[in-house]
Amino acid sequence: MARLREAARILDPPYNIRDHKLVLMVAGEASADLHGSNLVKAMKASCPGVTFCGIGGNNMKRAGVKILVSSSDMAVVGLTEVLQRFHTIFRAATKLKATLKTHHPDLLILIDYPDFNLYMARIAKRLQIPVLYYISPQVWAWRKGRVKKIARRVDRMAVILPFEEAFYRKRGVTVDYVGHPLLDAFESEARSPKSKIQNPIPQGGTKIQNLVVGLLPGSRREEIRNMLPIMLRSAEILKAKYPDIRCLLPLAKTIEPEFVDSFIRKSSLNIEVHKENIYDVLDNCHIALVTSGTATLDTAIMAVPMVVVYKVTPLSYRVGKMLIKTSFIGLANLVAGERVVPELIQNEVTPERLADEALTLIENEHVRKNMISKLHGIKKRLGEGGASERTARIALEMMKLET
Repeated sequence: MARLREAARILDPPYNIRDHKLVLMVAGEASADLHGSNLVKAMKASCPGVTFCGIGGNNMKRAGVKILVSSSDMAVVGLTEVLQRFHTIFRAATKLKATLKTHHPDLLILIDYPDFNLYMARIAKRLQIPVLYYISPQVWAWRKGRVKKIARRVDRMAVILPFEEAFYRKRGVTVDYVGHPLLDAFESEARSPKSKIQNPIPQGGTKIQNLVVGLLPGSRREEIRNMLPIMLRSAEILKAKYPDIRCLLPLAKTIEPEFVDSFIRKSSLNIEVHKENIYDVLDNCHIALVTSGTATLDTAIMAVPMVVVYKVTPLSYRVGKMLIKTSFIGLANLVAGERVVPELIQNEVTPERLADEALTLIENEHVRKNMISKLHGIKKRLGEGGASERTARIALEMMKLET
């Protein structure tokens, strides 16, 4: 009862005014927060009276969502990291469960973050609250048995990858392909005009004097702790050949600058940490070293040659290796349906190996041009913009609101 009373106080006016429609959202990570905020904006554009609350970050907060739990507290990767944050995640689940029971929202919108979100979907289903799942869990890659849970607990799926619609439809799930929301973010970000480095790779094997490398170590603290030191040591190897090397690091909004500074201040490299949008940063990079995740698609959209890396704790890797059934880990390669960019996984992720792969992209003109061409193809496969608007129409339809 104490938890229910707390939930009743969570949504102080104007959030508990029930002549407005109420939507509870769960966006457990940085990319989900961005896509969630764009979805909220699209829904409000059609129906300004809709009220939003839930788990999210600064983007959703600025869009008008009452944040009950910060997504920065929820972002984890790997089995052991989930266990370390179990109490935080448990408290968040308890708070949202109480909110569902007390305020009975008109719609629950879940964004990725599968295990937590499928639990919340079960609670909502018991309470007869409609559930929209936006951005599918990667059940086609691992733990396909979760599709049965989705079919039972989720009223409608809005998927963002071209092959996902047929996958879910075949398994009896009501599904719509809406396109990838990254293209919405790409179009909406005010990118600096003419910021692209002109002729960054000279012809004829001429040595590059001002190599610019993008470092994208991830949006979770665990990812950065695992990957950034290796990326920095790799860049130091490159510095022996390119002494004027410059490193650009776009900072995820879920990460405190001080945390990243604790790693980069130990390095002798020229490293610039940028808080503005990732596309401006990538627009000035010759190559990028990218932790597997949504950032691989950001980099593909900008057609920047990249090396994808992925490393977790040994236990998480052993469990994942048994469960994951795809040929690739990088979303860019998954969308392409082939190995467009090199992937280094677990023990393959060493500074030396990463530097070797980067040098191939810098110095082998054929490899580089071929990759750039295929990266353009990945962007085309992601479809046109408008994913947020399409998903907003589905959400409002589920709440029986006119659009």
